[in-house]
Amino acid sequence: MDVAAIASAVEPVLGALGLELYDLDATGPARARTVRVVVDRDGGVDLDAIAAASEALSPVLDRDPAVRAACPGPYTLEVTSPGLERRLRTPAHFRRAVGSTLSVKTTAAGAGLRRRGVLTAADDDGIEVAFDTGRERLAYDDVAQARTVFEWGASGRRAGRATREAAHR
Repeated sequence: MDVAAIASAVEPVLGALGLELYDLDATGPARARTVRVVVDRDGGVDLDAIAAASEALSPVLDRDPAVRAACPGPYTLEVTSPGLERRLRTPAHFRRAVGSTLSVKTTAAGAGLRRRGVLTAADDDGIEVAFDTGRERLAYDDVAQARTVFEWGASGRRAGRATREAAHR
């Protein structure tokens, strides 16, 4: 599937709504394909923005010849936000997440090892992460998966525990 053709059709529509294309995925078999469009903007997106994007994108995806060639047959359109714990796949994603805690699964030595650290830098070639064991430079090719990690503050944990305890009394 030509995801780039779909992205080319989607980006101007989202731009007109003040949104940006954060990620795009097309998965599933030809008879049950899902086109997932992940949108974002400074300050985040709300349900109204997601609904507006969905309404604006649907006719474009249905009528654009390049999209129809890239995604023939039926599909389900899913428009969503990247959420609090967002997947990081592109250098732009990593640059926007500098300073965030992230979970990184590597492909190099210790393949499949998942570690948590703070993203301290990102450029076109890779990232630098401060792990408990020290700072490490990782090339993007050595990163199998990465996502930001939302960390509850101490007050959030206590409040959650108190609510659960009160519910069980």
